[in-house]
Amino acid sequence: MISGFESTTTTANGQQVHYARGGDGPPLLLLHGFPQTHAMWHAVAPALARHFTVIAPDLRGYGQSGKPQGTENYSFRHMVADPLALMRDLGFERFHLVGHDRGGRTAHRMTLDAPGAVQSLTVMDIVPTHLLLDQLSQQVARAYYHWFFLAQPAPFPETMIGHDPDAYFESCLKGWGATNLSDFDPAALAAYRSAWRDPDAIRGMCADYRAALDFDFALDAADLERQVTCPALVMYGADGAMGKAYDVPATWEGRLSDITAAPVPGGHFFVDEYPRETTAALLAFLTAATP
Repeated sequence: MISGFESTTTTANGQQVHYARGGDGPPLLLLHGFPQTHAMWHAVAPALARHFTVIAPDLRGYGQSGKPQGTENYSFRHMVADPLALMRDLGFERFHLVGHDRGGRTAHRMTLDAPGAVQSLTVMDIVPTHLLLDQLSQQVARAYYHWFFLAQPAPFPETMIGHDPDAYFESCLKGWGATNLSDFDPAALAAYRSAWRDPDAIRGMCADYRAALDFDFALDAADLERQVTCPALVMYGADGAMGKAYDVPATWEGRLSDITAAPVPGGHFFVDEYPRETTAALLAFLTAATP
């Protein structure tokens, strides 16, 4: 899916992890979000690979990576363990870290739990998990209703989604700023569809959102006073739900001590919609954060 990259599946942290690798230089880990796979980096990763060794895995529960049972196994603390072990297995003890959506939340948790491993942090189109849930507004609840639908007890959301996965997940792609499906590369869209039609992937994604309410809210509450001290880039879609509901960089003040803000045209899926602008912002930040 990513031009010039090699894809493979390995075992890390006792879990199956599928990932793509390309390029040469300082290590860079890219974490995708819901309801996508590592294929979301298809238009960005090749340009980054001219300067960095890029690793782009599927998160647990998504794509071709493992899909363990049990809601607790999908807390961001557990989601962190697989890519962190993967990077260490590949010989990368310290690396740049970029995450979009659920990948951004995983990246933030990784930076809290393993600060020595993260050289720089980029979070894309998210506000802190605890803040979103603790100060939920009507505007955000309407736009991000899926948080609470997917978190309903099994097998209710799995059954509903399973009747027509394309209809449900495509409504998500179009619901947070994208104009229509033509905003997405056809090959990438085919990869997303192939992944989310798997009943185990549907189960895994639902477990991801259940864990946010059942475990991550409390984990984040315990860390409200902790600050990430590495250089951090906060990117967000200027036309997306988060960009309209929040001053996104301001939500990270107190949590990140060294913030660079980068609004990007488009909505939540600006990586798919505006890859050139996304790449330019990433390269400017990552180059400055590389000694």
